[in-house]
Amino acid sequence: MAKNVLVFVERRQGEPKRPSLEALGVARGIADGLSSQVEALVLGPGAAESVEMLAHHGADRVICVEDEHLELYAAEAYAASLADTAREREAAVVLVGGTAMGRDLAPRAAARLETACASDLVHVEVDGNGTLRGRRPVYSGKALATVAIPAARPCVATLRPTVFPLPEADDSRSAERIDGPAAVPPDALKVRTIRLETPAERELDVAEASIVVSGGRGLKEPENFSLVRELAKALGAAVGASRAVVDAGWIPHSHQVGQTGKVVSPNLYIACGISGAIQHLAGMSSSKVIVAINKDAEAPIFKLADYGIVGDLFEVLPALTAAVKELR
Repeated sequence: MAKNVLVFVERRQGEPKRPSLEALGVARGIADGLSSQVEALVLGPGAAESVEMLAHHGADRVICVEDEHLELYAAEAYAASLADTAREREAAVVLVGGTAMGRDLAPRAAARLETACASDLVHVEVDGNGTLRGRRPVYSGKALATVAIPAARPCVATLRPTVFPLPEADDSRSAERIDGPAAVPPDALKVRTIRLETPAERELDVAEASIVVSGGRGLKEPENFSLVRELAKALGAAVGASRAVVDAGWIPHSHQVGQTGKVVSPNLYIACGISGAIQHLAGMSSSKVIVAINKDAEAPIFKLADYGIVGDLFEVLPALTAAVKELR
C-alpha cells in the first residue's frame, strides 16, 4: 500500500512560501507515524535551488520540474503535474498550503486523480489504514467539523496557513533530488499565464503574516489608517481591514479580513475600531491571541478577544506604537 506523503511547494520569487513549509512539517509528522517518507514537488525554473531548504524542513525527496512555462501559475499545467506526480510516486496523502493558489490547485488535482479533497484543515491526522481525518471551521468559525477520507486514495487536503507551526530547520538533513518533465507541454496548454503584475511596494500578506493589525470604521476616515500602519510597521505586522472600510474605498480588497476577504490565523491579531460583525469574525477567529481596541465596551469583538482595551483608539494607538518602538 502506498504510504508516502507528497507536498506541493509554492514559491514566491524563488523561495518556498511559509504555508508550504508548514505543510512539510505536517507531512513529516504523518510520515513518521506511518514509517514512510516525505516527497516535495517544486515546479518552474530554479526549482532545484529549493532542495536544500526543503530537506532541512523535512523532505526526503524533492521532485523538480524546471520547465520554463511553469514559472507562473497556470491551473491546467500545475494540476496535471501534481496529479501525475502523485500517481507516479504512489502517494497516500497529498498536502497543499491553503493559499489562493493552493485552494484553486488542490481540488483540480483531486478531480484528475478521481479522489477526495478535504479543504481548509486546522488539524489533520492519518491512521495506519491511510484514512485521513481533519477538522475545519464551519458556520463562520463558530464550530469545527470533523471530516474524513476513508477510502479514496490518495487523500488530498489543503491546510489553513499559519495555523500549523513552522518546522524547525535541521541543517544535517539532506534530500534526494529527482528531475522530471512537465505533465503538459507548452504547446498543449489551453491557457497560459503571460505575466504577473504586483504593486511597486509590496506589503505583507495578511493571510501569511504572524502578526496582523486591522482597522475598521472606528478610524472615521481613510487618512487615519496611518495609525494602523504605524503600529503594524513597529510590530513588523501586516495591515488588515474590515469589509466596511474596504467597501468604502479606504484600502484595497487585498487587505480585507473576513468571510468575503481573507481568512487569517496569526499569532497576534489586533483589531482597531472594529465592532466584530460575524463576517469579520469568520476571518480571524482562529488567531492565537486577539487584542481588541474599541471605545464601545459592548462591541461584539470583546466577546472573542483575549485582551480588550476600551478607549479612544486615537489615543491608544499612538501610545501603543510608541511603547512598541521603545521596547524594540
